[in-house]
Amino acid sequence: MIKKIIDLGIHPFADTFIEKNQFGNSEPVYPLQCSLDKDSGEIKLIYDTKADERYNLYKYSYTSSNSKYSRNHWKNYAIEVSKKVNLLAGSKVVEIGSNDGFLSKQFQNMGHKVVAVDASEEMSKLSSDLGIPTLTTLFDETASDTIIKKHGCANLVVANNVFNHSNNPLEFAQSVANILNDGGVFVYELPYWLYTIKTKKFDQIYHEHVSYFTVKYSYDLLSRVGLEIFDIQVVDYHGGSLRVFAKKVSDTSSESLIVKNMIKEEEEFGLFDESTYKEFMKNITSRRNRFLKKIYTIKSEGHPIIGVGAAAKGNTFLNFYNLDNTVLDYITDSSEYKQGKYTPLTRIPIVGDEIFAKYDKVYALILSWNISGILKKKLKEINNKIEFLSLSE
Repeated sequence: MIKKIIDLGIHPFADTFIEKNQFGNSEPVYPLQCSLDKDSGEIKLIYDTKADERYNLYKYSYTSSNSKYSRNHWKNYAIEVSKKVNLLAGSKVVEIGSNDGFLSKQFQNMGHKVVAVDASEEMSKLSSDLGIPTLTTLFDETASDTIIKKHGCANLVVANNVFNHSNNPLEFAQSVANILNDGGVFVYELPYWLYTIKTKKFDQIYHEHVSYFTVKYSYDLLSRVGLEIFDIQVVDYHGGSLRVFAKKVSDTSSESLIVKNMIKEEEEFGLFDESTYKEFMKNITSRRNRFLKKIYTIKSEGHPIIGVGAAAKGNTFLNFYNLDNTVLDYITDSSEYKQGKYTPLTRIPIVGDEIFAKYDKVYALILSWNISGILKKKLKEINNKIEFLSLSE
């Protein structure tokens, strides 16, 4: 039985940033609600959005190499995955959701034959500029056929923070299975729903994230296309991410011990119980109300408040809390692709961190909480009088 479990109100695409000449235009907005299928463990958005619009209606701005933290993660990923699957030199690697090509380049530098796939025209160009053969398209059955015809089957397919973007996860999984050769391995990484709910990080919910992965759902989905999970890791990225390793099998997939244990943990936590989400919504709504009281006290005293990190999750936070450019003075971000633009719907100008040097008494609201320690240290070097606001209050 499918039930609505989460309702965060009306939201734009979270990874959209508005250019100056678009300031007066309206962008698409949709209800941001999630449903639960208790039987399969599938959690997904209730309202569909058009996949191509999510990545090309506006210039896509997120780059996977946008920080030292991210670059180190993907460098280590390439090394760890290669060792784990015993990837031989000259292997064929397909990266789905290749973004700016940073990870693909790591595999290419190892001597592998790499093909990249990304739906964003902007990101595909950056990937191609690195010398990586890049297919600009949503990944589906047609794309998998094109890859096989042009490049042959793959030894390794990686898909990081993109499997959950698919409007049709079953077709996505089947298309991955199609391009894997015998003995080929599929590795994907994405935010772990158990951690999202445990930590109350509702801001990881947004329109680009169509599905929210549990181990139970991963097992159910992959087994339907002849893929068997042989290992799962929880890695410290995006507040806790699943890294799933799967391979092709000739017969019906069977649950490994790690899969059984992780599903048991999910069920014992109540991840598939409606009552868990009633408490979740009650908690985040109450926390929002307390936080807004503090925010408006600061504003009534005439002090500036600046958000830090023009991230997709930041836009979910801003819109759920109804914080627009009449409340926050700026959002700072180091990305050249975001500076000079505005946040979607809330229309807060995006600038560099140096704006903090302009003020004596100023409050900072860190939206990119996954790298808050790094950001605080950096900002204190610019202005040691900054007062930081906590999202967890």
